[in-house]
Amino acid sequence: MAFTDDQLYDRMLATLVASWRRVAEGSDGASIDQVPGATVGLFPAGPERGIYNNAVLDRGLDESQAAAAVAAVGRVYADAGVDRYAVWAHDSEPAAIAELAGRGFGVDIWTRAMAMPLDELTVDPPRIELGPSVWAEHLRYLQTEGVPDGLLEGVDADAFHVLVARLDGENVATAIAYDHEGDCGIFNAGTLPHARRRGLGTALTALHLHEARERGCETASLQATEIAQGVYSGIGFRDLGRFIEYAPATSG
Repeated sequence: MAFTDDQLYDRMLATLVASWRRVAEGSDGASIDQVPGATVGLFPAGPERGIYNNAVLDRGLDESQAAAAVAAVGRVYADAGVDRYAVWAHDSEPAAIAELAGRGFGVDIWTRAMAMPLDELTVDPPRIELGPSVWAEHLRYLQTEGVPDGLLEGVDADAFHVLVARLDGENVATAIAYDHEGDCGIFNAGTLPHARRRGLGTALTALHLHEARERGCETASLQATEIAQGVYSGIGFRDLGRFIEYAPATSG
């Protein structure tokens, strides 16, 4: 099946939100809320509060719709006592971007939305040494990156597919994947500093793609940093534009 870029974007966004929902299920008081023009990840407690309070605006909003959506997002967080959050807007949405700027939101970071049909996968399955591919190993890796204690410990250990790479007997890289309606979202890819520049993160991503295709997934998606987007393009991911993450002035 041929997929347009718009279809790939819609599938990517649905998978991203579905992955947030699985995290919310294991986080105290968390929920994924729909408001007109936006999806809001609300994480009012625990270590997830400092990381997962993100809302993503729909595409195609006009000026009045963008104003209503941004206001609704703000109300959800204000009612929950959350003052630090991010609103994601696609870079093709001038009304949403103008509304956020007009309300004093500033650009925090941006990532590149990327996706690919898995029938276009041409890289061979990588040959790397794998460690125990279990949720606990992924959490141990996150601890080395300095995440808050207890982050994601309440998440169902079987909800995500985990891959861990080893080097000289040490677990040094990890990436997780989440399947949703035929799309495999890849998240949290990372490598310990002393093991970087060896292609381990790229290899784990490629291996996730092969395994997702074997599970019956038709597409894969991710959000890439500026540094990583070239690597993912080399695997076959299409550039679907930037997610610009805006934070309100009170977020600090």
